[in-house]
Amino acid sequence: MTTATAELLTVPEVMERLKLGRSTVYDLIRSRRLISITVGRSRRVPIDAVRDFIDNQIEEAA
Repeated sequence: MTTATAELLTVPEVMERLKLGRSTVYDLIRSRRLISITVGRSRRVPIDAVRDFIDNQIEEAA
């Protein structure tokens, strides 16, 4: 796996990291709370976007 592909997560990988269901992850993507890109027909989420999402959730909870 190259560095560039290691920085992009699939939806199932995001689900596993965030402990969320598939539809919840897609809802976060649709609402632009979780940034993603499309590569061909595949949806990919940059690992930094997952970290940013977690940071934003922590800030909102504080």
